[in-house]
Amino acid sequence: MRSALVCTILVACSGGQSEAESSSSSTSTAVAGSTGSTGADPQPTSTGTTGTMPGGTSGSEASGPAGTSTGGGPTQDLVTVGHPRELRAAWVASVGNINFPSGQGLSAEAQQAELSAMFDGVAAAGLNTVILQVRPECDALYASAIEPWSRYLTGTQGEDPGYDPLEFAVTQAHARGLELHAWFNPYRAKASAASKAADNHISKLLPQYAYTYGNYLWMDPGAAQVQDQLVAVIADVVARYDIDGVHFDDYFYPYPDGDPFPDDTTYNAYTQGGGGLGLADWRRDNVDRMVERVGIKVAELRPSVRWGISPFGIYRPGIPEGIQGLDQFEAIYSDPVKWMQQGWLDYLAPQLYWPSTQEPQAYGKLIEWWSGITTGGRYIFAGNYLSKLGSDPAWSLDELRTQIQLSRQYAPQGSQGNIFFHVAPILGNDLGFTDMIKSEFYARPALTPPIAALVGEVVAPPQVVLAGTSVMLSHDDAASLRAWVLYRSEGESWQIERIVRASEPGLELPGPGTWAISAAGRSGVESAGVRMVVQ
Repeated sequence: MRSALVCTILVACSGGQSEAESSSSSTSTAVAGSTGSTGADPQPTSTGTTGTMPGGTSGSEASGPAGTSTGGGPTQDLVTVGHPRELRAAWVASVGNINFPSGQGLSAEAQQAELSAMFDGVAAAGLNTVILQVRPECDALYASAIEPWSRYLTGTQGEDPGYDPLEFAVTQAHARGLELHAWFNPYRAKASAASKAADNHISKLLPQYAYTYGNYLWMDPGAAQVQDQLVAVIADVVARYDIDGVHFDDYFYPYPDGDPFPDDTTYNAYTQGGGGLGLADWRRDNVDRMVERVGIKVAELRPSVRWGISPFGIYRPGIPEGIQGLDQFEAIYSDPVKWMQQGWLDYLAPQLYWPSTQEPQAYGKLIEWWSGITTGGRYIFAGNYLSKLGSDPAWSLDELRTQIQLSRQYAPQGSQGNIFFHVAPILGNDLGFTDMIKSEFYARPALTPPIAALVGEVVAPPQVVLAGTSVMLSHDDAASLRAWVLYRSEGESWQIERIVRASEPGLELPGPGTWAISAAGRSGVESAGVRMVVQ
């Protein structure tokens, strides 16, 4: 019984070592463990006081002094803790009502119920991130003064659905310990050119830059006004919503359909103004400048918001050797290698939408190559074509298992997670997929990797007060935190037990044992742990 337990925080019996002295005499960084190449949940192993990311990727997951800390109150015993990080995400597509909402014209209550049930399922599966499409057609699944409400909500573009889906989604995701990343399509104005646009839609405001291309209506990436509106949209969402990430997919210039993209007027204006780039280089430069601008704007407004792009899964034919397929560098003017090398984003999520047995586009070759291009501690999160599960013999449950194993195998080179397209097979447990990932891969919780640009951040440990097995938690900078992380001592290592959102004032320990609790910042950087013994 709780009243019979003797609970203590181990206190240093010294004259009161100051925080400054403690910081100068000892350091704490994350421990790391190999994620291996098997389906087993990765286990952390101690590497001393030097910090590495899971599988050996450079970067600190934990910060602050290991030793003792007063924090202005009783001295706390601090220990080095950490666990293998991993992005475990699902795309939630709104275009065509693929995932959310399930149909047009549903009531606000029905749409909210769908999101709540969806997030329940995602959390139960062991995932930690939802990537929600909020701008499928230069529109908005949120209240915007810049762009109209999406037609996928009500059936009519510009019609108010009676609530703010993004605001609701952020609240519901965070309540379940999930990150919510906002997914934007940068230039697709209409998924169906025949659909009706609202009067304040960009295609009505800038009709000279709106081109019918195949079945689509596409905005011109070379038009400064188009790019300016895109950046303004991102800035608006980052400033007003408590999102955890900004995410783009692979739609830059449209995939070619045999006809030339009709941007002659824009390109001619560029050359007549003294521009010297050829057409292909000019188009790539338009995309490059947009990627850089978005990254700068996000970092300026909220550095802890993760910024990344999910490009087509093949960079160029023959890279790596033997790979065949579309040349995104030449076809859609996308150069993700440059974006990574320049440090303009935190991650790439290449869409590796082929089975491992399909040699010309083999998953294993591709994930190895993509993982090898990371720089500056940045990441690769593989995009997996989950919706193909069971569609033919090549897309078996074993194939998806193999793909996750391969992603983890290349963790030392930068592969730090998976994004599944799309969420429906997870919610439906198709072919037992959800049971498989929960038992074989996601049995233990995990934080997402820290923002690469912020790994040097120092996060102070929490202030801990015990009452029986109840732990009360506080922090001097509570607004900067994402979560409390509970660890159990097992032999000479610490095993992650639970992640609790930082808005919670405390938690209940499972019972007797030696425990540690850390604070994780919005950056993903984790503090040292405060050690406790419950006897």
